[in-house]
Amino acid sequence: MESKSIDPRTLAKLKGLRLRARHIVEGYVAGLHKSPYHGFSIEFAEHREYAPGDDLRYVDWKVFGRTDKVYLKQYEDETNLLCYLVLDVSESMTYKSAAAPLSKLEYAQSLAAALGWLVLQQQDAVGLATFDSQLRAMIRPAGNPSHLEQLLHAMEAAVPGKKTAAGPIFHELAARLTKRGIVVILSDFFDDVASLAAGLKHFRHRRHDVVLLHVLDPAELDFPFQGPTEFKGLEEFPEVQADPLVIRRAYQRELESFRQSLQQACRSERIDYYLVRTDQPLDAVLLNVLGSRQRSVQ
Repeated sequence: MESKSIDPRTLAKLKGLRLRARHIVEGYVAGLHKSPYHGFSIEFAEHREYAPGDDLRYVDWKVFGRTDKVYLKQYEDETNLLCYLVLDVSESMTYKSAAAPLSKLEYAQSLAAALGWLVLQQQDAVGLATFDSQLRAMIRPAGNPSHLEQLLHAMEAAVPGKKTAAGPIFHELAARLTKRGIVVILSDFFDDVASLAAGLKHFRHRRHDVVLLHVLDPAELDFPFQGPTEFKGLEEFPEVQADPLVIRRAYQRELESFRQSLQQACRSERIDYYLVRTDQPLDAVLLNVLGSRQRSVQ
């Protein structure tokens, strides 16, 4: 399929999350094969011999080529997939630089809407939690197509809070999400890494499959500012006057150190980490995340 490149600049011209979600679905996601990533989060467990009536999609053709025997890939959980979308709605997520078409929150909402639609297309179930310093909304997973409207409404209704406390929220969610599934967290993760890591470990202890989508504005990564600048504090931090040329190198070192620490925490718990820039086309992000996860179970 030829990519139609769902550029965030195009999405920025569309008013409202519903319209942006519809554009993503009709312009890109709907063009995919009906269920190309079915079971993309389910972990491979073992092989078993083919029996008449089994679904041929799960035949391991590599094993067949070596042995001339038909075996199926069997997964740890062959029931319907549960997907929990966890969206950060804290004040720092509202940041949008001059070079970015969408704020981090708008971009994360668009990604969450596309992923929710895709899960429902697979006839699986998707739920949503929004948080800042508290758990703000929680919608139980459901698999009916009309459920997407409820998720979109909850995302649109979110009022960004002043502060974030992702680590404690992850502990709370891990305790509340009793049925094992895939947890997709969309956030800038501006919190203490040790606290984040402890919360993520709790998800893994409950045997959830966890995916981090680290959403950052291009200016946060590239730090393109020139001349004396007043940096506005978010999440109750004060405003700061600084010369970007003086602090750029130290700032980028700190940010890269933070990202590497977060990635290391993810690697140690077998959690998938993806850096997402808000100037990236959404189709490129979707292909990267879903495609790499699909390859990991083949």
